Amino acid sequence: MDCWEQKTASMFRIAFLKSRKICWVLFLFLLSCDIENVRLPYYNAPDCSPIFNVSKEEVKEKITHTISDFSFLDQHGNFVTQKNIEHKIHVANFFFTGCGSICPRMMNNMKEIYNEFKEDTNVVLLSYSVTPWQDNVQHLNKYAKDHNIDSGNWHLLTGNKSSIYKLARQSYFAEEEIGYTRDSSNFLHTEHFILVDKNKRIRGVYNGTLKMDMQQLIDDIRVLKKE
Repeated sequence: MDCWEQKTASMFRIAFLKSRKICWVLFLFLLSCDIENVRLPYYNAPDCSPIFNVSKEEVKEKITHTISDFSFLDQHGNFVTQKNIEHKIHVANFFFTGCGSICPRMMNNMKEIYNEFKEDTNVVLLSYSVTPWQDNVQHLNKYAKDHNIDSGNWHLLTGNKSSIYKLARQSYFAEEEIGYTRDSSNFLHTEHFILVDKNKRIRGVYNGTLKMDMQQLIDDIRVLKKE
């Protein structure tokens, strides 16, 4: 290839790269213009299959599953019930203080959500202990202090084991269809973070061990806040 051919080939490469960059910028611009119209799916069954394109008018008819009523103690010894999440967005996960495998990673990732919405009273975080016979109020209080959890919108919860497991499996679909029919004799261990809207309907399921899922979760909370 002579000098002229090299120069021509180089010009075509530069033109291609520039046009690809312009297309990418245009795509991001169009996406940002449409962000107001983004709607998250609903999850209405334990198989966690997302249901898209449900209008506001169809929700009551088609999306029948909501988080059941509950009552547990948090790290301050206060009762937390469904009233604490009325008309609020909340994120739920399941952990135990003695877990040395995935729980530390999950709770560190939940801390990212916590830091992002620490001052937002309309976003609540609920971390249910799956070993409530060990994680009493005192244990959870120490855990909260050790991990600098000092805002009123992140509750570490303990209580009756059977009630926690039933809520996890039948309300939050925490283990999807695998755990839906299990009872409290089967140990509950899941990495899922569940996003629930102001009407207690499930709108997102995320892998709590993955950083990129946390950014998606943060973005999805912002979408829900605009609904």
